[in-house]
Amino acid sequence: MAIATMTTPLPISFFPFLLLIPAICFTICHANSNLLCIQSEREALLKFKNHLIDPSNRLSSWVEGGDCCEWTGVLCHNSTGHVNQLHLAAPLSEPDDFATNAEWEASYNSLLGGKINPSLLELKHLSSLDLSNNNFSSIHIPKFFGLLESLTYLNLSGARFLGAIPHNLGNLSKLQYLDLEGNDLEPKSLQWVSGLSSLQYLDLSSANLSKATDWVQVTFKLPSLLELHLLGCGLEDDPSFNSINSSKSLVVLDLSFNRFSSVPKWIFSLHGLVSIDLSGNSLEGPIPDYFGNTSFLEVLDLSLNNLNSSIPNSLYSLNRLQFLSLGQNQLQGTISSAIGNLSSVTQLDVSVNQLNGQIPLSIGQLSSLEEFDVSENQLNGQIPLSIGELSSLKLFDVSKNQLSGQIPLSIGQLSSLEVLYVSENQLNGTFPLSFGRLKSLETLDCGYNLLEGVVSETHFSNLTRLTTLAASHNRLRFEPNSSWIPLFQCERIELGHWHLGPKFPQWLKFQKKLSYLDISYAGISDVMPPWFLNLPTPFESLNLSSNQLRGDISYLNVRSSVDLSSNRFIGPLPRVFPTLVFLMLSNNSFSGSLFELLCNSASIPIDVANNGSSREGSKVNWLYVSIVLGFVMGFWGVVAPLFFIRSWRHAYYRKLDHICGKL
Repeated sequence: MAIATMTTPLPISFFPFLLLIPAICFTICHANSNLLCIQSEREALLKFKNHLIDPSNRLSSWVEGGDCCEWTGVLCHNSTGHVNQLHLAAPLSEPDDFATNAEWEASYNSLLGGKINPSLLELKHLSSLDLSNNNFSSIHIPKFFGLLESLTYLNLSGARFLGAIPHNLGNLSKLQYLDLEGNDLEPKSLQWVSGLSSLQYLDLSSANLSKATDWVQVTFKLPSLLELHLLGCGLEDDPSFNSINSSKSLVVLDLSFNRFSSVPKWIFSLHGLVSIDLSGNSLEGPIPDYFGNTSFLEVLDLSLNNLNSSIPNSLYSLNRLQFLSLGQNQLQGTISSAIGNLSSVTQLDVSVNQLNGQIPLSIGQLSSLEEFDVSENQLNGQIPLSIGELSSLKLFDVSKNQLSGQIPLSIGQLSSLEVLYVSENQLNGTFPLSFGRLKSLETLDCGYNLLEGVVSETHFSNLTRLTTLAASHNRLRFEPNSSWIPLFQCERIELGHWHLGPKFPQWLKFQKKLSYLDISYAGISDVMPPWFLNLPTPFESLNLSSNQLRGDISYLNVRSSVDLSSNRFIGPLPRVFPTLVFLMLSNNSFSGSLFELLCNSASIPIDVANNGSSREGSKVNWLYVSIVLGFVMGFWGVVAPLFFIRSWRHAYYRKLDHICGKL
């Protein structure tokens, strides 16, 4: 039954008062927005700043007389004006391995360093302190941090502190989040952790805990702990612990990259665990059946170990499991059809093992599956037709097995597929026309198989996102329309041993991002077109070997590797890119002296056999000279900047430490 509601109109005399409310609120809010921070706290922050090293002047807003609540990294309470959060993590992420020296220097200069002044103790209401990913490489974690009684969040990860962890951190009874990962810490005991009664998240990854033999007793007695991360801590087997009576709250346990030789039995007494990571240890023997009792488990990572059993049936019963990684072990046997019971799994990796048998049809029941990797095993049989039912699949990797038969046409139904690896098998039949329906595909690798037949532009009709096309060593013939303009922009194309000729492939003219190209043994008998060596992006690697290409080449715009061997090129030896490391020019008709080529590119292994060089008699001597010059120039090209540029030297050693920390 509907209930009627009525509203009584307010007397008209209340309206003047109601009109005052927004004005009063505006005045109060405006006053709060202009509230200056507490003077004593401003002075404390300035003292803190004065002891820091700040190469990039990140804290330039921290000035005398300013409102510290407006300073970079400072957050104040809305009503009281007290400083309650300091967020001073490094602003730039660490550059990747391909970053330029300028990017490394900018990243290094953005880091804070120096000393940490105890003036922070004046911030009585400070609840959150984040100094992560800076460079405090010459100091210990300050003992006075244990006196910041209001802290609920402390993040010192990657800040390069060293030495012992101050025991008085255990006084922070309100602390809920503590991250000390990625420092050079060597605590002898973790007894101080027992005082952190409110702690929910603890990360001590990369700390050397080999002497802290009390880590199990202490950490698992924390009543509120939800996540424990102890990656790379030098932990070993301790047979004295078989079970744990407390820590019913723990849901995430990361013990990866330690020295365990067997799965600790006490793990199976933690019945609330949702995530277990034991990857990168030295686990041996069979996978324990006990994992089948961890019914709440959603993440299980046992990769990078020496496990040598079959996959136990108990794992197939974990219907809440979303992530299962058993890759890079020595697992044997078959993949059971019971794998279809893993109805929640999104990522499944059993790569680099010794599994045999067939891929079961039941994988088609894994409706949530996004990544499937069974590469580098000994699987045989066909790719099951049921893969077409995996509508969420993004990565499918069955490379380096012994699969045979045709690639199923149902593969064209995988509208979400981004990466497809089926290379290095014994697949036969044609290059499926259904590939052209994979509109999300970015990487296609079907090389080193027995595929045959004709491929046309229709096979690539909807592949607008394709960046890698690797299909070398098949028996395929590519016959696109002469006016074809691909819809994709590839960065890598490998079509060696296809039949692409006799004309040079004109469609390559439209590949503006191409950096790696292999069209060797492709039956091309044509003049090298001028546009090809003037593409906007320099090649990293170029292989045109074993064709019948003609013409002369004045300059090779290739950074790393060139193979032009076994063609019919003529004219002077080409000029090359100064960073080139490999050059093959043999079995052509190049002419001229090797002297200029070798002196301009001293560190390149060069093969110019069977050419028309007028100095061929001196070729071998110059090759030895080039090896010596290459070593000297290469060595000092790297080492000299480290000697003379301090910031490069620090960035270099920081990168080395980072790499070693991951080992």
